[in-house]
Amino acid sequence: MRRGVDYIGVGVGAIIFDAKSRVFLAKRGSLARNERNRWEFPGGGVEFGETLVHALVREIAEEYGCEIEVQELLGVVDHIIPDERQHWVSSMFICRVKSGTPHIREPHKCEEIGWFSLDEIPEATLTIASRKGLESLKKKLRES
Repeated sequence: MRRGVDYIGVGVGAIIFDAKSRVFLAKRGSLARNERNRWEFPGGGVEFGETLVHALVREIAEEYGCEIEVQELLGVVDHIIPDERQHWVSSMFICRVKSGTPHIREPHKCEEIGWFSLDEIPEATLTIASRKGLESLKKKLRES
């Protein structure tokens, strides 16, 4: 049985800021689980018995070789991908890099990474969950 396909998967995503207030994005590779070749706020699936925060810290360390500090929950998004017959529920967190420099550790899942100002984010090519997370982030920033 595959999570997200045979049953609803639980995911986590990190909107990671650097000291220059830029956000980290990763472009999904050709062998990614879904939404290939689209930019995303990185994250991954939650394993049984794992907390959301632990899953997020683990996924970022595994995929990008850096340690993050999870600061706050931004919100939860429905990540339904009709064309791929997948359904996920993903928590989006605001984070900062705690140590290390992100680099691609799983090139089959990720083909490119970068830091973007909020005006430079390639919104048209974001994953569904990342687009929803960006909308929530912009709303939060307008309200503060």
